[in-house]
Order: sequence, then structure tokens, then C-alpha cells
Amino acid sequence: MNRDEIKKIIPHREPMLLLDDAALVNGEALGHYAVRGDEFFLRGHFPGSPVVPGAILCEMMGQAACVLIEGADQAATPYFTGMNNVRFKNKVLPGDTVELKSVLVKAKPPFYFVKSEGSVNGKLCACGEFSFAVIKEEDL
Repeated sequence: MNRDEIKKIIPHREPMLLLDDAALVNGEALGHYAVRGDEFFLRGHFPGSPVVPGAILCEMMGQAACVLIEGADQAATPYFTGMNNVRFKNKVLPGDTVELKSVLVKAKPPFYFVKSEGSVNGKLCACGEFSFAVIKEEDL
């Protein structure tokens, strides 16, 4: 799916939409984000030597994971409820394309649990276990 199709699943919009494309393949959510170098999060992290922040990598993985729970409820919003065993292995730099992969571990609606990873050119950059609650706004 392209960015317009992704916007039907998650509420994120520019500049926080951090997926260029996504797909559900053999039970795995796959996605990509090309780091252009002009993103807001690179301006101060770090001047003269920009590196994608770990929190942004978690957000990328989380957004890709939402492809797994696409059918949960179109009128609901997925919210992070937890991050466990998150590890950062290698830097992500301007010009890199982050390849994202997520697998659903457990679903107990409205809660969903996934394992995710982000890599560049086959080299693992970040990984972790994430949980989400898919909530309708009126239930907040």
C-alpha cells in the first residue's frame, strides 16, 4: 500500500507519517521509509552528523506494525501501550532506506502485541516488542 492507503489505517500525517509503503506478506507487516535528510528530527540530532533518533525508529516500527491490525476497527486509533526489549544495533543515516518488519505475537482486542525490527541493507538497526491498544475516541 502507498502513503494514501496507509493514511486510511493510521491517523499519522506529515511530518509524523514515517512509512513510504507497507504490505502484509505471509502474516508479516513489511514497510519502508527512505530517510531524505531534511526531516525535522535530524535538525538537532546531531548537528553536522545527523542520526535518526531511536525513538523515531520505534515510531517507524510501530507504524509498520499497525498494518497487522488494520482490520481491528477502522474507526479506532492504535496507541502504543508498551515497548519491551528494545535494542539499537546500528545507526540510521540520511540516504538510508529503513526496511521494517513486524510479526503479530498475540491479539486480545483491544490489545495487540508484536515483534518488530528495522534494518538497512540487511543490517539490523533496531528491534523490540511493542504493544498497542486500538481504541475508539469515544471510549477514551
